[in-house]
Amino acid sequence: MRIDVTLAAATARLSEAGSDSPRLDAELLLGEVMGRERTWFYTWGDRDLESEAGAEGVARFEALLARRAEGHPVAHLLGRREFYGLTLACSPATLIPRPDTEVMVECALELAEATSGKLLDLGTGTGAIALAFARHRPQWQVLGVDLIEEAVQLARGNAERLAIANAEFRQSDWFSAVTESGFALITANPPYLADDDPHLALGDVRFEPRSALVAAEAGLADFLHLIATAPQHLTAGGHLMLEHGLTQGNEVREALRAGGFIDVETLEDLGGRERITLGKLA
Repeated sequence: MRIDVTLAAATARLSEAGSDSPRLDAELLLGEVMGRERTWFYTWGDRDLESEAGAEGVARFEALLARRAEGHPVAHLLGRREFYGLTLACSPATLIPRPDTEVMVECALELAEATSGKLLDLGTGTGAIALAFARHRPQWQVLGVDLIEEAVQLARGNAERLAIANAEFRQSDWFSAVTESGFALITANPPYLADDDPHLALGDVRFEPRSALVAAEAGLADFLHLIATAPQHLTAGGHLMLEHGLTQGNEVREALRAGGFIDVETLEDLGGRERITLGKLA
């Protein structure tokens, strides 16, 4: 079968299965099997798939396609995800880095006006925020922590593979193993879904660790803990940045102000929705 015909059939199958990006998914999976960039398919789509990929390649593509049709995230099937210009290894042990979180990186880089300083990334997962920031601020020291040891090892592996030497990672339940203070920036994308949130049954979220998604007190418990504890680790004038759910902006803003933070503001994500709230320690 021709490659373009195969991709059209795969796209229709994934669309019927509920994928939000069926053509992209199909091209990424076939590109993985064939070792080709997506643009190659638009030039050589009339070629025979089995002649180019071999029988084993065709079988592997079919297996990947079947798993994607079941809902498994493309990032898990490929074992990687692009984030802020970095290719990060991913696994089911962590959240999949999302484009909306790049807004936090952009803001952190803007706030990092000093030549050097320290940033702490809580619940670092793949190390996405920590590594993206560290790559663009090589004179800063970056520490990323995560409760899950597998996530810590994943972040360390990403740092090593990307040759980012100014970021380190350790296991910690939020601040429990963070003995340092004097951080100019603290970033966090904590769990913020309530236990009965309908989003837990949708899309990629179904395959991500529940511990990284669900928090007590209607999803606000970890925000309240971080806001109460962060001042012990921030410099005067340092910033705490929190990624939250679409309807939690007002509650996070109020909690930050009650916790002694000033200049509290909320940033919108790529879709124009309230996503990241930050405040400065007075």
